[in-house]
Amino acid sequence: MGTSAGVPTKQRNVTALAIECLNAHGAQPNGQSRAANHNNQNKKSRPWLLIDCGEGTQQQLLHIKLSLHQLAAICITHVHGDHCYGLPGLLASAAMSGRREPLTLIAPRAIATLLEAITLTTELYLPFALNFVAIEEVLSEQGNTNKVNIRLSDQHQLDIDIIPLSHRVASHAFGITQTIHRRTLDTDKLLAEGIPASALWGKLQQGHDVITEEGQQLCAVDYVNDDLSRTRVVVAGDNDTPACLTAALIDTDLLVHEATYTHEVLTKIQAKNPEFDPMHSSAQLVADFVEKSGVNNLILTHFSARYQGFDNPNSKTPNMAYIRLDAESVYKGNLWLAADFDQYMVDGAVESVSNQKDSQEKNRVQYIGSARSD
Repeated sequence: MGTSAGVPTKQRNVTALAIECLNAHGAQPNGQSRAANHNNQNKKSRPWLLIDCGEGTQQQLLHIKLSLHQLAAICITHVHGDHCYGLPGLLASAAMSGRREPLTLIAPRAIATLLEAITLTTELYLPFALNFVAIEEVLSEQGNTNKVNIRLSDQHQLDIDIIPLSHRVASHAFGITQTIHRRTLDTDKLLAEGIPASALWGKLQQGHDVITEEGQQLCAVDYVNDDLSRTRVVVAGDNDTPACLTAALIDTDLLVHEATYTHEVLTKIQAKNPEFDPMHSSAQLVADFVEKSGVNNLILTHFSARYQGFDNPNSKTPNMAYIRLDAESVYKGNLWLAADFDQYMVDGAVESVSNQKDSQEKNRVQYIGSARSD
């Protein structure tokens, strides 16, 4: 929803990213693909996360099919304004729209101080509980895995792990792992054994052993297949050391990382004023690290306002081709340069009880067009 660094431009708002937590096992009507079915889902069945909330994020939301009532959690990477100035207004709008369900907010402790000051000075009233999770407390707990768990349903949960990064202020990445459990009943086997459809089928699918009217015992384990779908996306805040993410990228389907400058521009900025390092990454710096890490899908975002939105490597005006070529010089995987409202489908690995994974490793991310609905 926002892909500009520091300040908005005419084409880009400041940082915000939405992650819809779709059920990978949901039925696809009339043979539709998941991407097609995604656009037809009711808002009420679409829980989502918000990563960062720059100024104007709530205005961006008006253009897409996401509801503040279905927002499951907000994660703020760090306290710089282009990542959090939109938070008070978004919370106020959620209140005015009638939200009453509790909302989880994972953020630096200073964000709580910010909200307290705004509540005091502007009479902000939230009719829902704001469950604040201070990043510092999560990282300091001994024996903790730096994870926050969000349960969306009995079969659907999120694990959000927090990874410290390197920036002028404390900055973090969020590793979001979605896990969906599914039990499928082997109806062909039941019918082949002469066991007709009945209420017993439902009990078997729920994992219960049953006894038929004829006294035959049926064990759920013999007729039910347990599948597990895992999808992992890592979204990084501002960061000048991509290697901070080395451990976090294991079994990751997609990395979203800032690429504020090309490597040439970043080097010039650092040389011009040695006393001030913006502590951002170049496209080449990120891409080189990701190539060596073996992650097959990379989305770059958070671009300096100096880069225009068009892609023309022959233009003397800095544009997205400069960023793209900087990354492509070292990265051979699937690369996207994010624009506001760009929409991607991420399919994770499906495991059966035999621990066999699908083999579509490289093509788990698909660009599916703009999410803008007006």
